[in-house]
Amino acid sequence: MRMLTKSARQDAIRRALRMKRIATQQELVETLRREGIEATQATLSRDLAELGVLRVSRPEGAVYELEPVNAQASPQTRELGETILSLGENEALVVLRTRPGMASAVALAIDNARMSECLGTLAGDDTIFATPARGVPTRRLAHRIQQLFGREIT
Repeated sequence: MRMLTKSARQDAIRRALRMKRIATQQELVETLRREGIEATQATLSRDLAELGVLRVSRPEGAVYELEPVNAQASPQTRELGETILSLGENEALVVLRTRPGMASAVALAIDNARMSECLGTLAGDDTIFATPARGVPTRRLAHRIQQLFGREIT
């Protein structure tokens, strides 16, 4: 068995997920082990999160799938970004204020971008709380959100 760099291990995970349907982390551990790659389930769990891998329900059962991550501004996100009135942060959260009724759509765009920096969002009518992932400064998450919408928001 060989230990790989994080990058090489994550490349092996991507290959494995593209080659076959994998339903559990244990199945992924065994698939990698057959390739001579040793990794703990805890390490794979972190890798899956960083790679933006989703556990998706299919008719044949739940499987892991690679989700293309696109956290860059597109024409649609730029237009949606125009509904954001302000963005602020403290030590724990990034808070966005939107035009009335637009918070859910903006939060969905943030969630769909699958940014590794964002644990999740909570939206009301015109306010969104975005929580950074463990160890991620709110300033970095705020910057990534601004990149997503293609504009500086103050």
